[in-house]
Amino acid sequence: MSATERLYYHDSRLLEFDARVTDLSERDDGAIAVMLDRTAFYPTGGGQPNDTGTLGEARVVDCIDMEDAGVLHVIQGPTPEVGEVVHGRIDSLRRLDHMQQHTGQHILSAAFVKLFDAPTRSFRMLEHECEIDVALDDPTDEKIDRAVELANQTIWQNRLITIHDVTAEQALALPLRKEPARAGELRVIEIDDFDLTPCGGTHAHATGEVGIIAVRGWERAKGLTRIQFMAGVRVLIDYRKANRTAAEVATAFSAGRDDSPALVARLIEENKKLARRVREFDQIACRVEAEEILKSSRLEAGYRPPVPLVVTRIFPDRDADSLKHLALALIAHPNVIALLGSRDGDAARLVFARSPDAPGDMNTLMRKACETIEGRGGGKADMAQGGGKKVSAIDDALAAAAESVTER
Repeated sequence: MSATERLYYHDSRLLEFDARVTDLSERDDGAIAVMLDRTAFYPTGGGQPNDTGTLGEARVVDCIDMEDAGVLHVIQGPTPEVGEVVHGRIDSLRRLDHMQQHTGQHILSAAFVKLFDAPTRSFRMLEHECEIDVALDDPTDEKIDRAVELANQTIWQNRLITIHDVTAEQALALPLRKEPARAGELRVIEIDDFDLTPCGGTHAHATGEVGIIAVRGWERAKGLTRIQFMAGVRVLIDYRKANRTAAEVATAFSAGRDDSPALVARLIEENKKLARRVREFDQIACRVEAEEILKSSRLEAGYRPPVPLVVTRIFPDRDADSLKHLALALIAHPNVIALLGSRDGDAARLVFARSPDAPGDMNTLMRKACETIEGRGGGKADMAQGGGKKVSAIDDALAAAAESVTER
């Protein structure tokens, strides 16, 4: 038997209690942990985060399940004395949220079993949503919608939820939805005529307290179907955010909320067409720019054939595609080596290229340059691209590359 009587086992609505301090200990980080003879604080476990609240004048920031040793309450604030009776108070909104999510998971998991014989393999209650990994073959939106519909019908029927303490022998005779995770006496949660499963978490007294279940998305993960869902108050909060976003988008289009998806789709298609036109114009502009750069470079360098003309340029805020267009325009001329760079926001971009009759391995040059700018890159002997996070080193990288090709 645990050294701490777990009051939440019998009443998930219990938010205040009195208990005696039985032990004090110091954690590795210096925090004080309090052991009580009884507690309504739920410790992290079973996919459910811990409760928070107060213990006397101290703030309870964490609760740790030490199994048979009891429950540790990690506090911030005044430390009580061993033997002292303290008053505990649970943060009610956090408890309600966890209760809704955990009960909602039982209902949704049972729905997948009833409809598709698809058991839940794992459950995680995250900060904004929850996840279950379900052994559901060939998942589709239609299948998941059917499970959510059955789950919500069960919620709205307000079925009674009962807690049973059973022995291991009694458990063997029960039609449990999943195998127990531990031996010995079990706490079994029964949703009237719908689900029966062992669990140590906090649960509602009736399904109606869950309110509603909504699925935000799903994906295939590690051979299972991972479903992101939320229940109760979280659904309301998420709806408000989604509705506000949809309304803002609709306002931007001077349209109704339900008309926005079609307008956004049309805008995206128009943007794709414009982007293609911009690329075409950029290629034309780069050909003109290349002529000007080559002319000025020949004058600056006192260029004399057959030595290759090395063009080194660094541009502000020029993306990799535009750098490539310019490099291609430059090497369309004979005996040219183009070493181009750009300070594109917080990243350095590089494109190295050479004409077919010019010497040098651009791939080797690029790899060395990327070491200087703390990035990665590569390509072929005639053209290579790369980038890195050390924007301040881009001048050194191009200078070293230019020196390398002129030494040949």
